[in-house]
Amino acid sequence: MALRTIRTEGDSVLTKKSRPIKEMTPRIRDLIVDMLDTMYDAMGVGLAAPQVGILKRVVVIDVGEGPIVLVNPEIIESSGEQTGDEGCLSVPGMAGQVTRPNYVKVKALDINMEEVEYEGTELLARAFCHEIDHLDGHMYTELVEGELHRVTYEDDEEE
Repeated sequence: MALRTIRTEGDSVLTKKSRPIKEMTPRIRDLIVDMLDTMYDAMGVGLAAPQVGILKRVVVIDVGEGPIVLVNPEIIESSGEQTGDEGCLSVPGMAGQVTRPNYVKVKALDINMEEVEYEGTELLARAFCHEIDHLDGHMYTELVEGELHRVTYEDDEEE
């Protein structure tokens, strides 16, 4: 469909709480498709609607196992702990150490407004927490232990 502009830190929309989606409309379906396209284009693993300026409770995630669409998601269970570098498409080029649960169970609606549950560990658990935080107006930078640091993508090939 269309690429959307990703809002960056400092944009007030990223600090606001998103509203639940009551029914799936053609506009919401288009938003979801656009969010997936935007996430893939930006080479991210997740994107929440507020990041594209829409205060609706919808996120898209793909950690390499195919796209997950979560409408009105909520974390219903979590356990364990993991600490690692975390970044965000709304804070380009930066990352920081964040501690999150190592296991997360999420309840949501899918694109057909049917109830679904997902369980995730490691990166998927981190993505669930990170994206759902966006829906409540929170960013990972609030949880960073220490300082943010610049992310560099060096060529791993030897000359």
